[in-house]
Amino acid sequence: MTATEASDQAPTSMNNRQILQAMSGLMAGMFVAILAGTVVANALPRIIADLGGSQSAYTWVVTSELLAMTATVPLWGKLSDLYNKKLLLQLSLGMFVVGSLLAGFSQGIELLIFSRVMQGIGAGGLTALAQVVMAAVIPPRRLGKYAGMFGAVFAVGTVAGPLVGGVMVDTSWLGWRWCFFIGVPFALLAIVLLQRTLRLPTVRRDVKIDYLGAFLIVAGVSAILIWTSLAGNQFDWASWQTAALTGGGVLLLVAAVAVEARVPEPIIPLDIFRNRTVTLTTIASLLVGVAMFGGTVFLSQYFQIALGKSPTVAGLMGLPMILGLLVASTIAGQIISATGKWKIYLVAGGIIMTAGLALLATIDADTGFGLLSLYMAILGIGVGLLMQNLVLAAQNDVPASELGAATSVLSFFRSMGGTIGTSVLGAILANRVASEMAKSLGTEGGAAGGSSHAVPDMTKLPAPMREIVENAYGLATAELFLVATPFAALALLAVVFIKEKPLKTTSGMERLAEEAKQAVADGDKPSSPTPVS
Repeated sequence: MTATEASDQAPTSMNNRQILQAMSGLMAGMFVAILAGTVVANALPRIIADLGGSQSAYTWVVTSELLAMTATVPLWGKLSDLYNKKLLLQLSLGMFVVGSLLAGFSQGIELLIFSRVMQGIGAGGLTALAQVVMAAVIPPRRLGKYAGMFGAVFAVGTVAGPLVGGVMVDTSWLGWRWCFFIGVPFALLAIVLLQRTLRLPTVRRDVKIDYLGAFLIVAGVSAILIWTSLAGNQFDWASWQTAALTGGGVLLLVAAVAVEARVPEPIIPLDIFRNRTVTLTTIASLLVGVAMFGGTVFLSQYFQIALGKSPTVAGLMGLPMILGLLVASTIAGQIISATGKWKIYLVAGGIIMTAGLALLATIDADTGFGLLSLYMAILGIGVGLLMQNLVLAAQNDVPASELGAATSVLSFFRSMGGTIGTSVLGAILANRVASEMAKSLGTEGGAAGGSSHAVPDMTKLPAPMREIVENAYGLATAELFLVATPFAALALLAVVFIKEKPLKTTSGMERLAEEAKQAVADGDKPSSPTPVS
């Protein structure tokens, strides 16, 4: 088949029913990834206490999944530009199932952290590929409406996760292990639905995977992220370990850039950063990751320790933020599809997210639920307006052949920001808690109270000690939001400079066919997009 014939046979625009059918398995897969992260949130204090972990272990259980997801997102994104996206999605779901089963059967912190790495690799595939597939079958002008549906799936998974996790932890005959097992049937269902409903073209061409570049990127990013996770806890910020990890990480990343600039099929094509929109949305995504993930991942701990709530109640207390996110993303998506205007929502999202984080920096152990709900709702609205529309702006401004790379770059930097934010703010939290408890208890009292870096089991503490711990965690959590606020302000500054461009009315598949035709007209020999079921 010639390139022209392949282009002529490329899929045409899909109607709403076909898109909904194709999205069913994708939405099930996204639900699994979201559920796995949120269902554990309210269970973590109990899990860490049962397994005898420390505050460092608490942070590592969260960080290990984020680190694995961050490091592998560019690989999944690049593979999606070269191979069958459906098979890659199914592979990522399969790895996620393995990780979930290992986590559920964990008998110690070490195996739990390893299993979270497996889950993170699978989640990296889902994170990168879900948005790539959406862009492939839905034109940017219509994407807002369907992005609202994914926002609904995100909200349901995020709302249901903490509630289900809380109920499981509080139910003696279930327990926290079912927080990991519950996602397995949904993942298997997603694999089946993807096989039955998703039809995408794949590009048949001779390719050479950049294994050296992939290794250097993963190793360099991992060294930096491991440093942010351990510095200030396992060793001092100014130490030989810091010099080794940061110096080694920077050298590996410099080598990765040198390799990526020379190979024909780079994991992260450096030339996409010549695109102003991609560069600015990447910077904004990194800063949003630091502010949002770093600031909110410890909220569940705040609810349970500072406010003394049960895991189930802690799940309910997170609803205002999720509802704010759902409403904002859904309404903005519908309006963007109707009007084609999108920049105003990025700017508004940056302003509102910064305000929400600043307000949350005023909380303590005595903050009322009404005021806390308002602050969380404001933060949720800001995030809902900002996150998905950053991806939309970037996808709209790159060639169809680079959709996977551009989307994965944004996801990569957002995840890296989240991992760095979680690690650094986790260290700040642990040190502030230790400082506050030392102030309240004194040297002798602190020794009597045990290690201040351990996550306390509030049900076993006497009332006077419980009050001291609640106050320490309340003040420490507020400090996290205060540190996160400037990062949100910098994200706002980045989106202000993004130039608004009209949204395209053709899908990624159609644009790929058009690019192939143009290449033939220009005398090139493009790859042939061939439908693969």
